[in-house]
Amino acid sequence: QVRLVESGGGSVQAGGSLRLSCAASGSIFSIKAMGWYRQAPGKQRDSVADITRSGATAYADSVKGRFTISRDSASDTVYLQMNSLKPEDSAVYYCFCNTDPWGTIWGQGTQVTVSS
Repeated sequence: QVRLVESGGGSVQAGGSLRLSCAASGSIFSIKAMGWYRQAPGKQRDSVADITRSGATAYADSVKGRFTISRDSASDTVYLQMNSLKPEDSAVYYCFCNTDPWGTIWGQGTQVTVSS
C-alpha cells in the first residue's frame, strides 16, 4: 500500500524554524502534486503549500514569505521549511500526495506547536 511518512514536527518558540519532510513509499504511481494542509482544533483543514509536477509552487497568504516548499523528485520527497513561526501556525500538518490514478493520499500528520 502506498503511504506517506511525515517527520519534522515539534515545539518551538515564536520566531523559530522547523523543517517538515514527507516521503512517499510503496507502489509506483504518477505524482501530480504534493504539499501540506494543516488543521488546528475546531478549525477546518486548510491548504498551506503545494508543488506540482511542473515545479510550480503555491502558498497560503498566511505563510507566504515565511514558508518554502521544495521537492526531491528522485526520492518522491517534499520538504516544507517553516521560518519565523507564529503561534497561529500551531496545528497538525498533513502531507498529501495527489496521484494518478489513485487520487489523494494523506500522511499521518505531524504536530507543530509554536509558543508565544
